[in-house]
Amino acid sequence: MTEITFHFNVPDRTTYACRLLRKASRSGARVSVTAGADVLDELDRALWAFDPIEFVPHVRLAATESPSARLAPTPIWLVEDASDAPHHEVLVNLGDTSPPGFESYARLIEIVSTADEDRAAARLRWRRYADRGYPIERHEVAA
Repeated sequence: MTEITFHFNVPDRTTYACRLLRKASRSGARVSVTAGADVLDELDRALWAFDPIEFVPHVRLAATESPSARLAPTPIWLVEDASDAPHHEVLVNLGDTSPPGFESYARLIEIVSTADEDRAAARLRWRRYADRGYPIERHEVAA
């Protein structure tokens, strides 16, 4: 069963995601990130500029693209559809809804900002997961 963790009260979701993905990359984890195209494009740009002395290896796969076998070993995939990623270890959701296919991942991380609309959408996702019997952990991000 997918392990679900909500990271609440994140001041800047993009910067937080960059730090989380850098940490995951350093540990050798394979991570997929899902959200809308605009959010993923912003994250892609941020990952390129995040740390001037350390590259966070990632691939941005547009909705109409097919994953290239040559890129399959890349540890971090930015995808609009979670099922497009070549691996299913960890899924980070930066979207407003539960990502279709999250059940095929070992772990799901939901990043929730301090914005009221983001928190309201997160409550709906929490209820959906809880109603389906998924164990959920809460992680409060210190400001």
